[in-house]
Amino acid sequence: MDTRGSFRICFGALAAFSLFAQQPDMAALRAEFAPTGKLRAAINHGNPVLASRDAKTGELRGVTVDLSRELGRRLGLPVDLVPFDAAGKVSAAAKEGVWDVAYLAIDLERAQEIDYTAPYVELEGTYLVLAGSKLRNVEDADRAGVRIAASPRSAYDLFLSRNLKQARILRPTTTAESLELLSKGELDAVAGVRTALVSAAKSIPGSRVMPGRFMTIPQAAGLPKGRPQALRFLREYIEDAKRSGFVAAALKRHGLTAYDAIVPAR
Repeated sequence: MDTRGSFRICFGALAAFSLFAQQPDMAALRAEFAPTGKLRAAINHGNPVLASRDAKTGELRGVTVDLSRELGRRLGLPVDLVPFDAAGKVSAAAKEGVWDVAYLAIDLERAQEIDYTAPYVELEGTYLVLAGSKLRNVEDADRAGVRIAASPRSAYDLFLSRNLKQARILRPTTTAESLELLSKGELDAVAGVRTALVSAAKSIPGSRVMPGRFMTIPQAAGLPKGRPQALRFLREYIEDAKRSGFVAAALKRHGLTAYDAIVPAR
């Protein structure tokens, strides 16, 4: 055999070995993803763009539910959906060992405890105000004396806490409480995700959602710190879910449009 033939054989063997070496050890990967043997997915049904919960049956539905079940299928793991009614509660539980994968807005403070993928959707943060409000656009909100409600530890609460200079942030426990305070004139605006505010506006006749935005909210999948193999796999999975159209199809299936959420290219 000539040297060129030997080189081709050696190169082919090296390529095959390299490909084999790149394949994940699925047993180790499953153990890192799901120490309990089940993939526990934190589902925030407080954000209707991401998920909802049936009031009677408790059944969870939404794009994050679909992403979780598909992730479990690819890993060969059973999926246990863990419901939360606010994103702040999900991030607060990151060190408690109650979930293995979650879907949250990317935030520097949260990143101290959570490792993120790239965003799979992007949402808009804006305000809901009463019909007679003097606040016409998002820039008007940062004034002395203006009272803004934000869900505690939500992405927009964290953002506004860092960026508002004059307005005061109030943090009612529930969205329903915020809406009640707004309707009574005890608040000037309620901050939130546009889609959720459009829905909430139906309960307050004449209220309006501002057309602008004070932030874009990138929503990503995340893991508790210290799971490097799982993080690599999760990042690749999210990119494939966007590229293949899985995310866009899930949004459409649950009645959402580009007005509600944008699927970023990267």
